[in-house]
Amino acid sequence: MSDPAKVRRHAERVRELVASVVRSQIKDPRLGMITITDARITADLRDATVFYTVLGDAAAQAGTAAALESAKGMLRSTVGKALGLRHSPTLTFVLDDVQDQVKHIDDLLAQARSADAEVQRIAARAEYAGEAQPYRVDEEEDGDEARDGDEARDEDETPPRGGDPR
Repeated sequence: MSDPAKVRRHAERVRELVASVVRSQIKDPRLGMITITDARITADLRDATVFYTVLGDAAAQAGTAAALESAKGMLRSTVGKALGLRHSPTLTFVLDDVQDQVKHIDDLLAQARSADAEVQRIAARAEYAGEAQPYRVDEEEDGDEARDGDEARDEDETPPRGGDPR
């Protein structure tokens, strides 16, 4: 197995090489506004996956995919010579749908914000189901006086333990 740092370096080099070749050497009219976003290579350095994005609609994406597929041989030989490996890695091109995922996440966040705003609006109009203070508070108790066990008992409380309930 190869060193993970070496694999990362080769993957970065594959990304740079493919981007420069696509920009300078491929003259296919089907090739749209393409950006090479990432490249990953297997640990045995035999297979490389190149991720790309295309500015435009589905027709531009399909045309770019066809142009990359037709230029795959030239790209592979260029990458193989530049990397200096015994075997040139096979290249697989994958459309990177990061923009679609970003749009989907933004839509979900907007829905969550609107739901939160609706909850806040409902909570602002809400009233207590019972009294605002649900716990009994003695009227005669000021903040300064301390309450001593049996002296401050109300009439409807149960008598202290140990006493005769009759």
